[in-house]
Amino acid sequence: MSGFLTALAIMAALAILLGAILGFASVRFRVEADPLVDKIDAILPQTQCGQCSFPGCRPYAEAIAGGEADINQCPPGGEDGIRKLAELLGVDFKPFDEGAIEVKPKSVALIDETTCIGCTLCIQACPVDAIVGAAKQMHTIIASECTGCELCLPPCPVDCIQMVPVGTTVANWKWSYPVIPIKAVKA
Repeated sequence: MSGFLTALAIMAALAILLGAILGFASVRFRVEADPLVDKIDAILPQTQCGQCSFPGCRPYAEAIAGGEADINQCPPGGEDGIRKLAELLGVDFKPFDEGAIEVKPKSVALIDETTCIGCTLCIQACPVDAIVGAAKQMHTIIASECTGCELCLPPCPVDCIQMVPVGTTVANWKWSYPVIPIKAVKA
């Protein structure tokens, strides 16, 4: 029995020693996140849709902070997002390129529940878990969670999902930015 207690004591001492080493290392070798990336990421709409040609909002924020991407590549963020990013970064507002990005009104997905076959492909494609349902059962959208990224549309085999523009209500209305025409300066 004393051999068992000795082995238990040695294992406990090793666990305490390794725990102390890991605790020290976590404090000493901590990698701080870039606060600018965090601020940019907070402005982005968090749709994780990939329409900016990046796999999500965080990689796009890192690319903007690193100077590898422009501030006008996020269609879900719209012009309001571009203005907020320009203000944060201290750069000029840059509108979407003509024809490069199709800016759409804020929308949410709507499933025609009578034609849904319950394949769960839309659930797997949704990056924010806004679709509720089970295999071979009807699915529905949680509208308050839907970001309008449209990633659920392509995998649906029966095309029972459509995007519906969100109407303006008292709860979601906001002032639009004033449009200030730029006049040419003669030298």
